[in-house]
Amino acid sequence: MEKENNNENKNENIIVKMTSVSKIYPNGVKALNGINIDILKGEFVFIVGPTGTGKSTFLKLINREELVTEGEVIVDGRDVEKLSADEVPYLRRRLGVIFQDFKLLPQRTCSENVAYALQVIGAGQREISYKVPRSLQAVGLDGKANRYPDELSGGEKQRVAIARAFVNHPVIILADEPTGNLDPDTSWEITQLLIDLNSRGTTVVMATHDKNIVNRTRKRVIVLHTDGTIFSDQEKGGYIHGL
Repeated sequence: MEKENNNENKNENIIVKMTSVSKIYPNGVKALNGINIDILKGEFVFIVGPTGTGKSTFLKLINREELVTEGEVIVDGRDVEKLSADEVPYLRRRLGVIFQDFKLLPQRTCSENVAYALQVIGAGQREISYKVPRSLQAVGLDGKANRYPDELSGGEKQRVAIARAFVNHPVIILADEPTGNLDPDTSWEITQLLIDLNSRGTTVVMATHDKNIVNRTRKRVIVLHTDGTIFSDQEKGGYIHGL
């Protein structure tokens, strides 16, 4: 009975579940092959592996930017494959996405870039005025709300991107190589920022090539193999030598 209760509790805590997931692109490239994985609420998970092993695809399947060729992806209790076109925006409101190249709007200030994430989901001005300054403050940029992206360093741009991803208090943050264009010290600052958001209850799934960050952080590490399978899954892992 106790074992059954433990299993029930685990199932309730699963925020992402992939079952027998494969993804083959139209050009024949097999990005993922028979993936079975559970990610729990509140986890911080690194997705690592050589270039071309499906790290970005892994994140895109969660965000329903791509659909599986085979298998099932459950996110926050919903089968993303079965969502209607009208339901997809509601899924994405529950997610925050951070990219390597920031994807900031150059003609908008920091504040306006963060506000845009709320505007596209129909938030009112009162909500925007309340949430945006607090989100910028959370990433240490409250004094630069009126700066434009070209007036910021790379690290500051990524902080804006994180503020934009976090402004709607998502249940999951998907970070695709968020430190790829940053120096080691700034990379660590950005990672610590994500760890802080994770400590507030947000699940973080981060694809990265940054060995130092993975080894220093000692979080869960899922390693993808070149054939699209899972090579290893360690609770407090490190970057496997040779990848």
